[in-house]
Amino acid sequence: MSSEPPPPGSGRPPDDDPFKKQPPPAEGGGSPYGSQPPPYGDQPPPYAGGGDPYGAGGPYGGDPLAGMPPLADSGKRVLARILDMILVGIVVWLLSWAFGVTEYDVDTDKIDTGKSFAQSLVAAVLYVGYDTVMISRSGQTLGKRLFKLRVANLDNGSTPSVQTTLIRSLVLWIPFAFCCACIWTAIAGGWSFFDKPYKQGLHDKAAKTVVVSTG
Repeated sequence: MSSEPPPPGSGRPPDDDPFKKQPPPAEGGGSPYGSQPPPYGDQPPPYAGGGDPYGAGGPYGGDPLAGMPPLADSGKRVLARILDMILVGIVVWLLSWAFGVTEYDVDTDKIDTGKSFAQSLVAAVLYVGYDTVMISRSGQTLGKRLFKLRVANLDNGSTPSVQTTLIRSLVLWIPFAFCCACIWTAIAGGWSFFDKPYKQGLHDKAAKTVVVSTG
């Protein structure tokens, strides 16, 4: 199965998502992981037989990761996010400069922060819009494409919808733009280093998504 998303405008209906998990083979037909090792090694899958914390189940016996590519390395996720932040940040800075919306206006007497809200609003709109459009189309931002990562729905492995991606983006970028900046991004994204078993960031948990490797 190809790891590349379908080209824009290909006309493929949403239910024909090439990344959507297929039912496992019939009994005796092999492992649903194909040539990839099971994500839990020799250990039994968590929540097997008891459902996972999101209520997902279906033909995989309660293991949502069955049939999916391996979960992405958290370090690669950080690098991809930093690249996306730089790319969008350049656009934010250019627009803020073009429209005279700067966070700090320094003169000899004071620092004027009266325009900080406007610049934060520009940043929020661009970061949320970038993530929402890119991920809902292919599951990948430019950073994720470079590092061969993809966002997927936890329950079936398909590309997240616009609504799901918008929730994910809002949780990540609204606090970043208006109050906590890099601190929130580090907490939300860094959560994946410690989260088990799905290696989710806080924004992934809100949207019920995971990030998987495509290469």
